[in-house]
This record gives sequence, C-alpha cells and structure tokens, in this order.
Amino acid sequence: MSWKKTKWLFRYYAQYFPFTINTVLCIVAAWLGYKLLYNPASKTDPEPFRPFIILMGKMVFWFVIALILASVLSTVASWLYYLWLYRKRNTRLELNFVTQTINGRKNKLYMDAFLHGAKRPLLGFVKGRLFYDDHEMTDKFSLLSNKRKEKSIWPVAIAGRSRLELPDIKEYQLKGGFVYFHDMLHLFSLAVHQPVTGQFHQPPVLNKKEDKDVAPKKTETTDIRIDQLRRVEGEYLNYKDFESGDDVRRIVWKVYAKNRELVVRIPERFEPFASHLYFYASFYAPTKAQWLGESYLKEMLNYYKNNVWTVYDTLAAKEWAMRYIPDQQFNLPEHLGDAERAARIISNSGWHKDKNLREYFNPKQGTVLCISSLTDVQELQDILDESTGSTVIYFVKLSHTFRHFVAWNWLKRIIFQPPQDRLNKLRTTWVFSPTRMRVLKREKDIEALLKKSSVTYGIL
Repeated sequence: MSWKKTKWLFRYYAQYFPFTINTVLCIVAAWLGYKLLYNPASKTDPEPFRPFIILMGKMVFWFVIALILASVLSTVASWLYYLWLYRKRNTRLELNFVTQTINGRKNKLYMDAFLHGAKRPLLGFVKGRLFYDDHEMTDKFSLLSNKRKEKSIWPVAIAGRSRLELPDIKEYQLKGGFVYFHDMLHLFSLAVHQPVTGQFHQPPVLNKKEDKDVAPKKTETTDIRIDQLRRVEGEYLNYKDFESGDDVRRIVWKVYAKNRELVVRIPERFEPFASHLYFYASFYAPTKAQWLGESYLKEMLNYYKNNVWTVYDTLAAKEWAMRYIPDQQFNLPEHLGDAERAARIISNSGWHKDKNLREYFNPKQGTVLCISSLTDVQELQDILDESTGSTVIYFVKLSHTFRHFVAWNWLKRIIFQPPQDRLNKLRTTWVFSPTRMRVLKREKDIEALLKKSSVTYGIL
C-alpha cells in the first residue's frame, strides 16, 4: 500500500474518533478547579470570607459541569436519533451548489446543505465535511438554521449556506462526506458517514478589463446591420426547391437521384448584416510538465481561465451574440444560458496536447482568439499570416501569475505570517526558477510576432 493511500485511510477513519483537544483541556481544567475548591483550608489562613467565596465557587463549578453534561447528553441523543433516521428512513445530506456574482465582478461558489429530520443538540452544533477528487477534503461547514414548513413552527430540517474556496478553477467530483454532532464546547465529535456523489465547478473570476473594437466575420441571421459586408453561408449547406429562373447548374443531382426532388444550392452572398461573434480560447500547451513544473502549471491555468472569462464577459456586454468555440469536448446540460455555458467550459478546460492552434482557430470565421505563453510560436505565425486587422487576439502573459513585490512578499513570509496557499509559496521561488526564464523568452517571441502582424491585439 502506498504512503498516499495510507495517509488518506488514516485521515478518513480519524473522522470517527470522538475526542478532541478540547476534551483534554476541559478534563485538566475540571481537575484543577476541583483541587482548588475542595482543598482543605490552611489553619494559618485567617480570611473570614474564604468559606463564602469557596461556596460560591462550588456553585458555579457544578453549574458549569451540569450545563456541559446536559449539552453532551443532548449531543449523544441527537446523534443516536440521526443514526436511526439514517438507517431506517434513509436520510442523507443534501447539497446544492450556487454561483453568485458579487459587485458585478467576482463569481463566488456557495453550498446549501440540508439534513432533513435531524435535531440540533442543546447549545451544540451540527457540521459537515466533504471529500472530493483524489481524497482531498474541505473544511468543516456549519448547519445552523432550522428549516420549517410553511405555516408551521416545527423544524423539518437543519440547513446552512457556506462559501467554498477551493484552490483550482475546475470541476470537482464528490467522493463522500461526513456529518458531525458537537456539544457546546466541542468536547466530542460524533460522526456519521454520508454517501454523497456528484460534481460541482469552481467558476472563474473577473480581472481588470481591456476592451477592443470587434466585429463578427460571419452572419447567421439578418437582425443586426454592420458597416462592412460579411459572407453569408449558403453553398453546400442550404438548399431550396427549384424554381423557374434558377440556374440549372446549381441543381443538386444527388438529392434528385435519392428523392426525385429538384433542389438547388443557395449561393453565397455578401450582405451588410452580422449576428454572432465567434470567440476562441486555446488551451493547447505543447510542453512537458517537467518543463514548467506541475505546481506552476496549475496556477498558470487558474490565471489564464480568469483572463479568458474576463475577455468573454467584456465582449458579451456588446451588441453581438457570443459563440464560444471550445477546443475540448464537454457534456454540458442543454438548459444552460450562453454566459453560464461559457463559464462552465472555461472552468472545465485544462492544458492539453490534442488540438493545436492551427486545427482549432479559423481566421476566416473567428473574430476573437485568446492565447497564452504556452502557445507554439510557429503555429501562431501561420495564423497571423492568414489574419487581418479585424482579427482580435488577446495574449495572456502567464508570468504575471506570480507578479508581486519581492521584498514585501519575503518580509511577510519571514516576519509577519506564513504563506496561506500554494500561490504564495510559488511566488517566493518564482524569481530564481529556471521556469521563469523559459516563459519570459516565449512571451518575448510571441509579443514580437504580434507587433509585426496586422491584427488587433491586447496583452493581459
């Protein structure tokens, strides 16, 4: 058995351990209080008010002990009652994940949790925890609210809303969870396993916006008039019945041979209308993980996703309807709106080596293209040779992921506080990393190509 598997098994079964550090501290405090209050008075001690003070102390001591015992017994009773619901009525933890936009910028992920039929302990707490992906686990979240039926005072469930802050912008797979019953001082933690499954995604967030003038290169409807003529697809795609005056050279003989119906191809035409703006974002990264480092790649991916979402959100506010063309295959619900679908695609995307930039982006049809510092220089050159000034390219410099004030970051790390997450740790080592020089060189080459080309570009 591997060390990673052993470590996870230990963490998993440790959830059933009922005692906490507060248990030890409370026992020590109770022992000290008992020794202090019931220690015989010294014969040389003349204080006249000592018996009264000792009496008041004993009253408070036993009142606190009784209150703690009541909370502990209530916790055990609530735990046993939920175990009965779990086994007899198949009651399970129910979850609902909601994405909220705060101040029009940040997408924050919240989780609504429900535990039907469960009762909260007297002065106690009910909490939960989830396992996801490769045996990772969330922090504990609270279920503090009583959910009641309409026009009723009796609670039918306990619920709670919690903010989920996970390290990566991606889709997570649930592997299970626990519900914990705690007394008022968290002396005991009584756990019940929850077989929750499903998935949820951490959405991207908006960065500083950089706007560019864009116009579609393709039309599907004639709802919006533009200043330039655009190609309307028809040849080989749309047919109509043969009418007097149609060019017989456009008759589709294959259709006639099959159905005995005369149809003609609708020719391509140019009209001053446009309908959809086609948006592309390439996650193609023809590099090895060892070339950059797995941890660096993860943070670069998060940074790139936030910038892609920012560009999409900026352009979606214009008059054009957006069409996001992904470079990876996803199974998404059909009811999603355009913006929600784009956010889900961005969250689920990852660095890949399947579809290169040349295969993915069509300069004749695509208007906006997002590229990263991992883009192949030669492929980008081929794309630029076929593009015109109406093509808009956003170049996301991945080196900006770790941009910071070096001296201040080291000062915080050494004197004030330790790093709080993976990104802070990587920022400290980024300055001296060989990865930095490789990325900066690639960025310099890409920026030089963009300056020499005729396209409109922005650097993020």
